[in-house]
Amino acid sequence: MTDLARYAADHGLRHFLFSFSDLFGVQRAKLVPASAVNQLARDGAGFAGFAAWLAMTPADPDVLGLPDPASLAVLPWQRNVAWVATDLQVEGRPLEQSPRWVLRRQLERATQLGYSFRTGVEAEFFLLQPGGTAIADVHDTQSKPCYDQLALMRQFELIGGLLEAMEELGWGPYQADHEDANGQFEINWTFADALVTADRHALFRVMAQSMAEPLGARVSFGPKPFPQLTGSGAHLHHSLWDDSGRNLFHDPRGELGLSRLAYHFLGGLLEHAPALCAITNPTAESYARLGGQTTNSGATWSPGWISYGGNNRSHMVRIPDDQRLELRLADSAASPYLLPAAVLAAGLDGLERQLDPGPRNDANLYTDPPAPSTAASLPASLDEALAAFATDTVLRDALGEPFCQAYESLRRQHS
Repeated sequence: MTDLARYAADHGLRHFLFSFSDLFGVQRAKLVPASAVNQLARDGAGFAGFAAWLAMTPADPDVLGLPDPASLAVLPWQRNVAWVATDLQVEGRPLEQSPRWVLRRQLERATQLGYSFRTGVEAEFFLLQPGGTAIADVHDTQSKPCYDQLALMRQFELIGGLLEAMEELGWGPYQADHEDANGQFEINWTFADALVTADRHALFRVMAQSMAEPLGARVSFGPKPFPQLTGSGAHLHHSLWDDSGRNLFHDPRGELGLSRLAYHFLGGLLEHAPALCAITNPTAESYARLGGQTTNSGATWSPGWISYGGNNRSHMVRIPDDQRLELRLADSAASPYLLPAAVLAAGLDGLERQLDPGPRNDANLYTDPPAPSTAASLPASLDEALAAFATDTVLRDALGEPFCQAYESLRRQHS
């Protein structure tokens, strides 16, 4: 175990945030002083499971959060505090419905098959006034505001600050832009092992909100806060690699430069798409984004059908190049951990059964929707997605029934 007390002394830290993400993606934490950090790293920080969205009761034993030192990050906006992701246990055993554990299980399954899973996520968000009912910048009014240079620079203090924070953390940020909706932004950082990306995604949600508040603004990760504007996605770029560091999705002889393995993985995504929506699009608001009405900019930029295309953003899965797949289904409410876990579970089923995704569709589906015989529509509501999730036994077996039952129960109660 890393000596966190020694790390604190060497880096001028006074406190640690022992953090976890619950089933609704809410970031929870305890603030641990450096003087007590090694004891709590050994014994775990105690949480009452019922107090978070973990599908537990007040009668259940303590949930203990054990820090993973590999995730440790000194907060760039509070440099005497470090954030660390924890793995949750109850009475010495992993809490099976905890999102980070669900992802770990899928990554272990991939490792046993000889694969490592690498991901990158496009983190879209709205910047709002403190009350949350209007965008922060009253001058951001263009009907096509995407890449608006002036609107981007009016928010330079926050957006530039987030890029600098990511550079300090070693994430490799490479661009930020004003997105398709008024008040909407996106920041991209370099892809990595799926668990690393998930931890960074979880911390990013905290970081964006923490850095916006002193500037008098509020960050929203709501999927569709304004009906007339484009919703916020969490597009997941992903690929499988082998132990030698070779990208197994790439094959210059394959269609669009992708391997048969990549297409089987894609087949799994299409096969399980209705059930995946329960995780990738987890709120009632999510379904105002999927296949929703045309926005002020002229397109929703979200899928409506179970389909894939080449470098074509009107489909559920895009093939942007010969290295990866991009799942455009997920929205910004998706759990940083459950999103890659569900994608990996579906894709591995595609590999094991060698599922064929069928021919790609190169049409603009916003103007030329597919014939019903060639592509099914995505669920139109959370209830419909949860019904598909309830009957997808393959996906449930992979993710584990304790998690599936806990997640489904909470979502039905609070949809």
